[in-house]
Amino acid sequence: MAIAHPFDYVRPGTLDEVVSILGERGDDARLLAGGTDLIGWIADDQACPGLVVDLKGIAGLDVLVVEGGLLRLGALATFTDILHSDIVRARLPLLWEAARKVASRAIRNRATLVGNICSGVPCCDSGPVLLACDAAVILHGPGGEEKMAVHDWFVGPKETARKSDQLVTAVEIPLPPESHGGCFVKLGRYRGEDLAQASVAVLALPGRKYRVAFGAVAPTPVRGRSIEAYLDGNPITPDTIAGALGLVEKEIRPITDIRASREYRMQMVRVMLKRGLQAASERLAGAGPEYGTDLI
Repeated sequence: MAIAHPFDYVRPGTLDEVVSILGERGDDARLLAGGTDLIGWIADDQACPGLVVDLKGIAGLDVLVVEGGLLRLGALATFTDILHSDIVRARLPLLWEAARKVASRAIRNRATLVGNICSGVPCCDSGPVLLACDAAVILHGPGGEEKMAVHDWFVGPKETARKSDQLVTAVEIPLPPESHGGCFVKLGRYRGEDLAQASVAVLALPGRKYRVAFGAVAPTPVRGRSIEAYLDGNPITPDTIAGALGLVEKEIRPITDIRASREYRMQMVRVMLKRGLQAASERLAGAGPEYGTDLI
């Protein structure tokens, strides 16, 4: 892969060094973790940084731990780390299921969840899951550490709320009750390494509470708030599913692009939401398809 233009490269050893560098060259710098998005963008002239700041020399950014009911994923934790984590598999299988859908094994070995959301693309696989789980983004900057709700993170296509003198050090996800059901459904053009044409994340919680989020069908990943409110307190039946599907058009704004038409996305999201709601509610009850089963 040819690099289209020259740039400087540094590999700092501490967070304070990164903040200092970003304070001087933030608007001209790009942060590198796995690089699976960034290097491709540089090669295609979609990104032209004067400086690439490699985070892999900073100790502790590869953590994947549970602390006080929160799953903390450091900026260097890869999707392969997620798939190999017994904690994630047992306590947040929705995230594990989504990680299986990320590109190819080679990409998952390098790509990080934090990098995935920092790229800010509407089709990022982790976005809907983090929204459904009410996750938080942990930033480090000149003023120290800041915690931001993931609902405030996505601003627009390839745009996030990160300031130029900040870096993301981790994502924190509140673990749902042990009794819960989740489902991630991703539509692609073929099996293997492909970006989502659309994606749906569903979390079914005790007390007939539901969380729903979508990817690749709006300028950013989005929560389906009206759908959640409609389903609240109700069992998942053919009638309630039909009512939820009737609200889809209110929540998403798909476009036509090289991967799919607006109309196809709109129709398939309804199919995906129906199957996701059914699977999540069945899993909550201890039944349903195994996590990782393809539903589309």
